[in-house]
Amino acid sequence: MQVVGYDSLDGGLYLAPSDGTALDDGATSEPADIEFLPLDADDELAYRLGGRYCAGTVADEGHYACENDNAPYCEYHRSTWVCARCRGTCLKDEMDCFDDHAIYLAAFAPDVFKVGVTKEWRLDTRLREQGADRAAHLRTVDNGRIAREIESELARELTDRVRVPTKRAGLHRRVDSERWESLLAQFDPVETYEFDYGFSLDSRPMGETIAAGRVVGTKGRLLVLDNAGTTYAVDMRDLLGYELREGESDRNLQSSLGAFG
Repeated sequence: MQVVGYDSLDGGLYLAPSDGTALDDGATSEPADIEFLPLDADDELAYRLGGRYCAGTVADEGHYACENDNAPYCEYHRSTWVCARCRGTCLKDEMDCFDDHAIYLAAFAPDVFKVGVTKEWRLDTRLREQGADRAAHLRTVDNGRIAREIESELARELTDRVRVPTKRAGLHRRVDSERWESLLAQFDPVETYEFDYGFSLDSRPMGETIAAGRVVGTKGRLLVLDNAGTTYAVDMRDLLGYELREGESDRNLQSSLGAFG
């Protein structure tokens, strides 16, 4: 089976058969069924990572495989979400973001604070997908263009992007409440949030790309695993395109000092 997607909200991987026959444009003639592999706490994973190649395309009717070498996506299946680059000047041929949009702040332990926008109806979902520890809904505006303009202004003082290694570095930390409250005092939030992902860590996990060990939990794109006495944090996007083969990993993994205690 090949990892062809992941769910950063419910915590899971999407798998599809890895024996598709590619056409010239990288797609297969027939879609394959997709299997969801939940990543629930205390589940045991025992997979070795095989070859890695393009993860193809996931559509309503199933998965279209691709055997091109580029991973996680080849040129035929690589896409750019233009809205993520928008600063209030629409990058599409015609503006289409007319839903109400929420402008928010998200906190990532211990002291990384991000400004962002999303459609108002999916605010809670978007924050959980990102793995935010705390958040504040600042205001709602009529459309995405206005929201992006305001976001761009706030991004002069706050970041509008938090990379996965930064989130991984704070997995064992708590939000600096004093700094967070000081930031919120500059606004008048509509609502504030605190999120619990069902686990806590005593020390910073090691960064690795593996699919073997006991599941501690997931937080956004991060899958936390215990393996041979060491805790690892895996960016699920780094698993895209890999074939999963049953059996414990045969890689030499970097271990924390606690593994030798």
